[in-house]
Amino acid sequence: MKETYSQRLHKVIPGGAHTYSRGDDQFPSNAPSILERGEGAYVFSPEGNKYLDYGMGLRSVNIGYGNKEIGDACYEEILKGNNLTRASLTELKAAELLCELIPSVDMVKFAKHGSTVTTAAVKLARAYTGNKFVAIPVEQPFFSYDDWFIGSTVISRGTVDEASQFTLKFNYNDIDSLKALFEKHPNEIAAVMLEAATTVEPKADFLHEVQALCKANGAVFIIDEMITGFRWDLQGAQTYYGIEPDLCTFGKAMANGFAVAALAGKREIMQIGGILEEGAERIFLTSTTHGAEMSALGAFIKTMEILKRDRVVEHFWNYGNKLINGINTISKELGIQNQFYVEGYPCSPNYVAKDKEGNVSLAMRTLFAQEMLEKKVMMPYIAVSYSHQETELDMTLSAAKHALTIYQKALESGLEGHLKSPVIKPVFRKYN
Repeated sequence: MKETYSQRLHKVIPGGAHTYSRGDDQFPSNAPSILERGEGAYVFSPEGNKYLDYGMGLRSVNIGYGNKEIGDACYEEILKGNNLTRASLTELKAAELLCELIPSVDMVKFAKHGSTVTTAAVKLARAYTGNKFVAIPVEQPFFSYDDWFIGSTVISRGTVDEASQFTLKFNYNDIDSLKALFEKHPNEIAAVMLEAATTVEPKADFLHEVQALCKANGAVFIIDEMITGFRWDLQGAQTYYGIEPDLCTFGKAMANGFAVAALAGKREIMQIGGILEEGAERIFLTSTTHGAEMSALGAFIKTMEILKRDRVVEHFWNYGNKLINGINTISKELGIQNQFYVEGYPCSPNYVAKDKEGNVSLAMRTLFAQEMLEKKVMMPYIAVSYSHQETELDMTLSAAKHALTIYQKALESGLEGHLKSPVIKPVFRKYN
């Protein structure tokens, strides 16, 4: 019997994909197990099935799959040699671009993915302050696969306690919980790292209160912009909320799916990773062979050009507003607005699926995703791109009407006969 793509994947790749968020347990069983290519807002299976996609490469593809301008810019850099023996002119231009674009950024170090730069930010903060502890919000699910963070989660197997024991947790939007950490660990906290926002908006002064606490206690204030960067605002959530961090990290949508991440921030902190201060103790800061690969940086430069030229961030907000209002209108018409709704920022919406009793339900979420796929819309979550336009909105709302009609029936009569797939599982769980 011929092996399926899923079987072949699991035979040679632990987890069946190189990111757990792409795994079989994150999608209904009627989702394609493998994809061959993407074009605009659509992805295609090897069998030729076409799906409107809202995963968009784990939110990294913000313009659209296979964009020719970005592809050409990348290819041009490949033909220049891609990875040279000394710093490249492309590397310089990309660094200058980011420094010019974002007010809080004086210097930048590039890498290939987010975990590298968030870990580098922690390392830099510890070197700068001489302290060991880093504080993060308990509600925000992911900062790095490195031990300092992942060892503090339920997926701690393979990590060492010595690495994660210095990671402290506080509650987002609860400034008193952070104050308590500073009181418990006086002059011991190197940094506070947080996402400025997720689906939850910061209270009026929360971010500025965090910043003030960091300043008063000699800690480095770090904003992780992996998701919010180039989506909330062209200059990131930090500009949207009117705050300047000491350090910030970027990734995902920097280069429309090409592998680029950045550690950036104030010169007085960043420069300790330099080599110009004679006699200063060195720190080995994000020194990698492929960190400043020219092809990806060329894609970054072109992506920034398109974001500005086509007012892409404005499109995120406009499209997201229409999507939220459209789906919530359907839900209300069906009388299930308390069991299914879309919330969050229009530039990064989030849908909530609940059962009949009003409890958040992975089973009901699976049912919704399953039925959207029946109409060839893949919506594991909602990542809007510039390629999502009016045609895609109409297709999405039509699929949502179908899916929510089935959802309503399942609320009335139960999941049996409606849910035809194993229930999707949380990525962050201790056991398979």
